[in-house]
Order: sequence, then C-alpha cells, then structure tokens
Amino acid sequence: MSDKIEKSYLKYKICVSGAATTKHCADATLTKAKELGREIVRQDGVLVTGATTGVPYWSAIGAKEEDGISIGISPAASEIAHIKKYRLPTDYFDLIMYTGFEYAGRNLLLTRSSDAVIIVCGRIGTLNEFTIAFEDKKPIGVLTGTGGTADKIEKIVAESHRGPGKIVYESDPKTLVKKLVKLIDKEKAGKAK
Repeated sequence: MSDKIEKSYLKYKICVSGAATTKHCADATLTKAKELGREIVRQDGVLVTGATTGVPYWSAIGAKEEDGISIGISPAASEIAHIKKYRLPTDYFDLIMYTGFEYAGRNLLLTRSSDAVIIVCGRIGTLNEFTIAFEDKKPIGVLTGTGGTADKIEKIVAESHRGPGKIVYESDPKTLVKKLVKLIDKEKAGKAK
C-alpha cells in the first residue's frame, strides 16, 4: 500500500460541537471556530459537525479553506427537510448524512462517529453532545473563553462527581487540537493492546 493511500486511512475524525445561534458567545468565538476547522485539517483530521449553523458552520468553512474534508450529520431525513424544515446549510460539506433522527438521535450518531469531540460556546444541545461523549469515555476538548456551555463544563464535571473524564481545556485552537490528538493517539494505542 502506498504511503499516500495508507495515510488517508489514518485521519482523525474530530467533531466540533457548539452553538448554532451565537449571540451569547464571546466576541472571537466564530473566528476561533474557523481556526479550529483549519487546525483539525492541518493536524491530519477530518471535521465532523451536526451540519448546522453557527460554530459548526464556521468550523466547516475553516476546514474547507484548508482544503480539508468536512462531514455533516443532519437531524433531517432528507436534503429537502434539511434545507426547508430545519433551515440548515449545505455548503462547506463534502458529505451530509441525513439521519432522520431529529436532534437527539443525530447527537448520538455525531459523537459516536468521531474519535473526539471539541466543545465551543454552546447551549443545551452542545451540553447533550458533551454528556454523550463523556459517558462514552471519548477524548474531549473544551475551547475555553468562548462563553456558553464551554465555559461551564469544568464546573459541571467537578460537581457531577464522576471523575475528570478525558478532557483537555484550552483557549488556543491550535494547542487544543494538538493536545486532543495526543489523547486520541493514547486512546487508540490502548485499544490496540
């Protein structure tokens, strides 16, 4: 197998989970989300999102600007429902999977199909994706300083008395992805044994 083909199979699948509506997020959140998308691609990753607006959408823009792969997992059952019923975007995605499972079912598939999840700002749906990833013992990155759910995660984890999880807290997108990739590698090495 050639190095190019072999390397294509080794991409990290990293989910960016965050607020679709960003009025409550910190000022630089969308800029940081876009940089996250770029950085995931730069560090041999494929971006996975909920195929929605706001933070996930800006991450998809960043991934595509870096010539990376962007996969969206939609709550809708079809492209028509995705656009008309949910009013969600279709650009900046190489592939959109239409689940028909509404948001709760989509969130489960989204987190389980990823090697790791990054939380950026967020609201209740982001918290749902976080708790699924936490319960599944996935590596999680939290982009701190972005407002919303992301800035509450550390307190929620501490007060939930379930241990620290596999969580990296960081305010810089590049450093966060780098630390998260190390966690993914550690996770994959442990499963190979």
